[in-house]
Amino acid sequence: MSGHSKWATTKHKKAVVDARRGKLFAKLIKTVEVAARTGGGDPSGNPTLADAIAKAKGQSVPNDNIERAVKRGSGVEDGGVTYEPITYEAYGPNGVAVLVECLTDNRNRAASEVRVAITRNGGTAADPGSVSYLFHRKGVVIITRTDGLEEDDVLLAVLEAGAEEVNDLGESFEVVAEATDLHAVRVAVGDAGLTIESADVSWLPTVSVPLDAEPAAKVLKLVEALEDLDDVQNVWFNADISDEVMELVTA
Repeated sequence: MSGHSKWATTKHKKAVVDARRGKLFAKLIKTVEVAARTGGGDPSGNPTLADAIAKAKGQSVPNDNIERAVKRGSGVEDGGVTYEPITYEAYGPNGVAVLVECLTDNRNRAASEVRVAITRNGGTAADPGSVSYLFHRKGVVIITRTDGLEEDDVLLAVLEAGAEEVNDLGESFEVVAEATDLHAVRVAVGDAGLTIESADVSWLPTVSVPLDAEPAAKVLKLVEALEDLDDVQNVWFNADISDEVMELVTA
């Protein structure tokens, strides 16, 4: 998917998530708790936790909620839940490849709910590995474009941190790196005084499926149904939806 089309799709997804802010907070807190449980409660020695906290703060999750999640995850405070990461694969309308990332304390519940959402919205569950090979796992940082900021300036700021490419998206810049370099790139962007809109480990498609308005609407309906599930953290898909088509779909 081209950077421009990817960002159009991303904007749609952000709007969907913002409309369900309570669910967003719960998912971000879950990510913080899992990161603390996996790598310890000290962000300075746990880059995954540092990134999870930064993302939660970027979405205005209260500091008290974040601190309690860190304590639960690291065992300092009782009440933590052991969440299991699971990825489900599917094909959506028009053969669009879909990856569904979950964090769940009940594998059977998650599998059932994801399967129902897929089949009710024109999709088909796929075997493990049959869809994931169409994606690369990358770290993606979106930077706000400010007056005078050019692509070369961004590249200079992030190159030594491990960035692979910088894409000009118009209103923003997209920095792509290996997933393991996401933390270093995010820190480099902050040190350069640039404004971060988002920083995530993402599944970027290697092959995309261009869609017109009708199939795009069906795919986005499927994505929304999946994102609305409590166990689902992220949904990735390889539809190429242009700005023009996105405007028709969301009108």
